[in-house]
Amino acid sequence: MAQRLKGPGLVGELAAEFAGTAILILFGVGVVAQVAAAGTGEFDSIAWAWGLGVTLGVYVAGRISGAHLNPAVTVALAVFKGFSWRKVLPYALAQTAGAFVAALIIRWNYSETLSRFDPGLTSKSQGVFSTLPGVGVSEWGALRDQIIGTAILLFLVLAVTDARNSLPGGNLAPLIVGLIVVAIGMAFAANAGYAINPARDFGPRLASFLTGYETAFQDTSGYPYFWVPIVGPLVGGVIGAGLYELVVGRFLPSEELEPGTLATETASAEAELARI
Repeated sequence: MAQRLKGPGLVGELAAEFAGTAILILFGVGVVAQVAAAGTGEFDSIAWAWGLGVTLGVYVAGRISGAHLNPAVTVALAVFKGFSWRKVLPYALAQTAGAFVAALIIRWNYSETLSRFDPGLTSKSQGVFSTLPGVGVSEWGALRDQIIGTAILLFLVLAVTDARNSLPGGNLAPLIVGLIVVAIGMAFAANAGYAINPARDFGPRLASFLTGYETAFQDTSGYPYFWVPIVGPLVGGVIGAGLYELVVGRFLPSEELEPGTLATETASAEAELARI
């Protein structure tokens, strides 16, 4: 008799979250270092590389852990999709650890470039690793921005991964999720740098602080800004997931439909059968 394969278990899931988030940060923080410090590329390069980093990270971790890669996703799924609350903190720690280690690699790889660009390791190059508010944007404006951006992210991620909805075919969901991040970057980057992910911001922020950026946890005015891209995405993710359930999810059929079938068509068919 063939042995039944065992699931990866929590350790495997955490390893996948660590690896997937590390891939995300290697491409995301790496491209910002290349564009901002080395002067190679432009803003579009940043938006596309972050999106591709998400896509590749999801392909790495998706089969094992679901590829949350973001504590805001993990919390939202626990609130609305039945994800186990006992896994929330371990997932968030694994995601943050993956982001931290990947940021250390980028810090090491671009050490000469960063030192040449910003010898004092100030806020001039801090934005390579973590986000800062835009010119004239207060911490409360940045918090608003993070809530809105992450709400959009979770609303759309649930839309393209809900088995009851019209799923992308051919295992293309990771690519679509990456394109969602590209779109958010192109539309919502000016105010606060579109962190939309506490692990993506705090892990690299901590890595930069431990490698010479003494003001890493502050903005240019000296305000302890680090909490904004943590709290904002956590709140925004729950709001976005809740809105999805309110305006879309609760109207979807309870069972997965055949490809190309609309929920309204199924409802009409069921009503017709009920009249027979």
